[in-house]
Amino acid sequence: MSFYIYDIIFLLVFFAVAGIFLYINRKNLKFEKPLLLYRTKVGLKVIDYISKKFEKQLKILSYAVIAAGYILMIFMVYLLVQIIYIYFKFPAVVRAVKIPPFMPLVPYITEIFNVHEIFPPFYFTYWIIAVAIIAVFHESAHGIFARLNKIRVKSTGFGFLGPFLAAFVEPDEKQIKKKSRFAQLSVLSAGSFANIVMALIFLLIMWLFFALAFAQSGAIFNTYTYSFVNITSISSIDNKMLESYRAGSILDSIIDINKTLIEVRGGNRSYVTTRDILTKQLNTTEEIDEIMLYDDAPAIRSNMSGAIIEIDGIKIKNAEDLGDVLSRYNPGDSIITKTESKNKTAAYTREYAIVLAENPENKSRAFLGIGIIGAGRGFFWGIRDIFMFKSQSTYYKPKIEGLSDFTMFIYNLLWWIVLINFGVGLFNMLPVGIFDGGQVFYLTVLGITKSEKIAKKAFSIATKIILLMFLLLVAFWIFAFR
Repeated sequence: MSFYIYDIIFLLVFFAVAGIFLYINRKNLKFEKPLLLYRTKVGLKVIDYISKKFEKQLKILSYAVIAAGYILMIFMVYLLVQIIYIYFKFPAVVRAVKIPPFMPLVPYITEIFNVHEIFPPFYFTYWIIAVAIIAVFHESAHGIFARLNKIRVKSTGFGFLGPFLAAFVEPDEKQIKKKSRFAQLSVLSAGSFANIVMALIFLLIMWLFFALAFAQSGAIFNTYTYSFVNITSISSIDNKMLESYRAGSILDSIIDINKTLIEVRGGNRSYVTTRDILTKQLNTTEEIDEIMLYDDAPAIRSNMSGAIIEIDGIKIKNAEDLGDVLSRYNPGDSIITKTESKNKTAAYTREYAIVLAENPENKSRAFLGIGIIGAGRGFFWGIRDIFMFKSQSTYYKPKIEGLSDFTMFIYNLLWWIVLINFGVGLFNMLPVGIFDGGQVFYLTVLGITKSEKIAKKAFSIATKIILLMFLLLVAFWIFAFR
């Protein structure tokens, strides 16, 4: 049975239990827009103990907490600008990511938008564990630094926004406003600081787990080798001479071709392409000088796919292994190449009987004709791979086959915990009214100008600018899919 079935059952059971709990304790619930809150005293003694036991250390740490808050705010604004630029400049990246910029992190989001190539599955189990870790440490940090500065913490608790959970620690707002700006800044920045610390801790755990549980098991490729060819150098398509080099003439020449691969001759070299690829490039109102064509190579001719794990029985661990093994062969040699691919439920292997070709750049070298995934693949893939400790060109498998599913489950859980902690820590420091970063920005301007009027005006302008940036993201996202 698929884990999704167990996960959905767990989701239903969780909300059923939560519903029963809220019904039994309905007298203690209070609606404060937009949340339904349940207040408790759980954790207050722990918060008090930590703030008193480590008072000296926490006071010193306050400087790092505030500094981290400013660094996170600046970095998040910079990151937002970078993402806007990418959305504007590279709509193809947006179409690949698919997820809209205004989308709550909900269970099964990877299924909803079919982004398995970029992100691992996001089960409800992952969501509830990650939310619990983030909320407990974020809110506890606020409470600890509030008590450190002699601010009363009235209650702890959790809230519901529809099906979404939230946790809170409730300091006395009147006491906070009477404290120094330094004290207020330390309390406000503590939540994001805690999230970043937790992200780093789980990143270390994830690195150790990855090193112990996974092994390099193949070389990944995501494309066949290709070249950009000047249209005027194309002499024939499917062995038929071209009457002219216009885009329309080339399109007319492929109307009656029903082959999967179309042969193209240009500049004394042979290439291949497909009808769809050629049509997409030429069916445009813009003037085109060059088109992308695949090199006429064994890999594309055999429709090879998946990660290369063996060549003639020799195990391939990574791209370096692949290059080393291929260097032992000559053009014209026959090889048996074994690949492995994964779908949602299992991995499967294929074998390809291939005759190696001549390398277009060096005819004495054997040529397979695959493109190894590189660092230039894109911003979002780069971020993903940094946090996954994976080389983009290497295929990894769990070391213990019998525990393969469990290994991947734990690894993906750790990955989501790290990513969401970093995300919350950064996002929370945006200089926007509803986030802690908004209050930090307001107090900073107030401290510099000594004017509440200027501080409120700057706070309002910053909020509007950030909201405008998000609207731009939405607009560029919509434009990319038009």
